[in-house]
Amino acid sequence: MTEPLILQPAKPADACVIWLHGLGADRYDFMPVAEALQESLLTTRFVLPQAPTRPVTINGGYEMPSWYDIKAMSPARSISLEELDESAKMLTNLIQDQKSGGIDASRIFLAGFSQGGAVVFHTAFLKWQGSLGGVIALSTYAPTFDYELELSASQQRIPVLCLHGQYDDVVQNAMGRSAYEHLKVRNVTATWQEYPMGHEVLPQEIHDIGAWLTDRLR
Repeated sequence: MTEPLILQPAKPADACVIWLHGLGADRYDFMPVAEALQESLLTTRFVLPQAPTRPVTINGGYEMPSWYDIKAMSPARSISLEELDESAKMLTNLIQDQKSGGIDASRIFLAGFSQGGAVVFHTAFLKWQGSLGGVIALSTYAPTFDYELELSASQQRIPVLCLHGQYDDVVQNAMGRSAYEHLKVRNVTATWQEYPMGHEVLPQEIHDIGAWLTDRLR
């Protein structure tokens, strides 16, 4: 797997955001966002991993950066759980790397857009058993959340910021809302915020993410 892009902060790092891009994008996709956030988050490192290039069934088998194969879109997405687990393993390894480098788990955040957000949800609430600083879920969904989802006490303490477009025609607003509701009923401190946008990222959204991270890194 391609090495992640690592953006070091202006001052010695004592916090980290690991940010996963969406389907068909790459590790440079959110570099401008990370750089903008670092203007105020002066001790926060950003780690931007790269998804492997593989065939994606819904795109006619065309090869592109993808955290997992999507086999069908409706009525609900049919995905390769094996590849999702592989991506979650990659993400847990990155968390461990940051911990080994001296960053406390309570100051490590996972962020992901669209398909990257699905990996973040799967990792934080099904695979990772320790604490985290929080989860930022942008225009995404949780393909492995169901009514049997059981969270540990440490998972319940992970705060979550869910951000979604009102007019998203790629990942429907209701899909993101469903993930949020799954967490709320399990006593997770989750926040839902909608924006007048499609499947994209707005400057106001980045501002809100910066404020949310600042509050948790005081």
